[in-house]
Amino acid sequence: MHGVLAAVRRHLGMDVAFVSRFETEDRVFEYVDAGPGAPIQQQQRLSLNEGYCLKVVRGELPECIPDTSQVEAARTIPQTDSVPIGSHLSVPVRLPDGRIYGTLCCFSYLPNPALGEREMRLMHAFAEVVGLRVEERTAAQRERQNVAREVRDAIAAGAPRIVYQPVYSIAERAVRGFECLSRFDVAPNRPPDQWFRIAEEAGVGIELELRAIEKALESLNAFQGHCSLSVNCSPALILSGKLQPLLEAVATPSRITLEITEHAIVQDYVALATALAPLRALGCCLAVDDAGAGYASMRHILNLAPEIIKLDMSLTRNIHDDSKRRALAKGLTSFAHEIHSLVIAEGVESQAELEMLRNLDVDCAQGYFLARPLGLKDALAFNPQA
Repeated sequence: MHGVLAAVRRHLGMDVAFVSRFETEDRVFEYVDAGPGAPIQQQQRLSLNEGYCLKVVRGELPECIPDTSQVEAARTIPQTDSVPIGSHLSVPVRLPDGRIYGTLCCFSYLPNPALGEREMRLMHAFAEVVGLRVEERTAAQRERQNVAREVRDAIAAGAPRIVYQPVYSIAERAVRGFECLSRFDVAPNRPPDQWFRIAEEAGVGIELELRAIEKALESLNAFQGHCSLSVNCSPALILSGKLQPLLEAVATPSRITLEITEHAIVQDYVALATALAPLRALGCCLAVDDAGAGYASMRHILNLAPEIIKLDMSLTRNIHDDSKRRALAKGLTSFAHEIHSLVIAEGVESQAELEMLRNLDVDCAQGYFLARPLGLKDALAFNPQA
């Protein structure tokens, strides 16, 4: 929208251009393009009865005023002298269904006798573009609201269902803990990653993450005391401060691992590390997921010093037959052990892969070869103390 306003100013030689949105009592300067010292600011509000906009829409003022001093109705408006407004162009912004959204306006501090039919054709064309963009934005907002409602309805219906995938200690041949994964048994049918993605895009991602973690931790006491549970969390959730009260309510937070995926975007590692500090002080471990899948995972590792590094399944897959994968896994494992991090390999699907990981001194593994994600009752049967 700012590009449209800049074009209006440039092509018409005006000092200020703006789009105003009409509300019940006020008009809001939704977008403003102007030089330094402009008399109006973006999101500023004025009464609908003040200024030019509503009067133009009502036909009380002409759309094109090359010289405000020559129009009596303009001279009576206080802003004409206080701003000052020497020339003024204004046209209604109509939505595709014909409703008036507001106005597209521009003015100059000095009169401009050259303004006329050509300039008004441009203003109407620009106003049509503005109307289309407003409708697109409004449609996107409606879609976000619909998705947010779907997510909240899913939560109200009991989603997500938590399943537990065992994480095995390779050397001990025993279950070390479980990764808690979400499943959605509600309509519309979407994979879990899509539910979390659309929730984030609709502004309710933190709500869904918190509910998933809350449900996962409800089962913590059902497992024997040495068994850990791993939950996925985004940097946004950690930075929100909403996770800490949930973890503080747990009797043994030292049995909880927080996993941050390689795909999570971190804008400020210092801020994230600061937000993580009280969670780690509670005893929670930090894991960086998907290591080896891309550069971001190494940035996470270097900046956050996790207690656990999880090798991505793209690295684990057929590692026994691929020397390049073996070399990378060996290097990551050596690096992890050097910084005193535990290594977990994901996506293990064969005995040959597991044996190669053992030879590479990888500490733990999870995957369909070892066990698929399980319901709570079946997961408890995998408890090494059960």
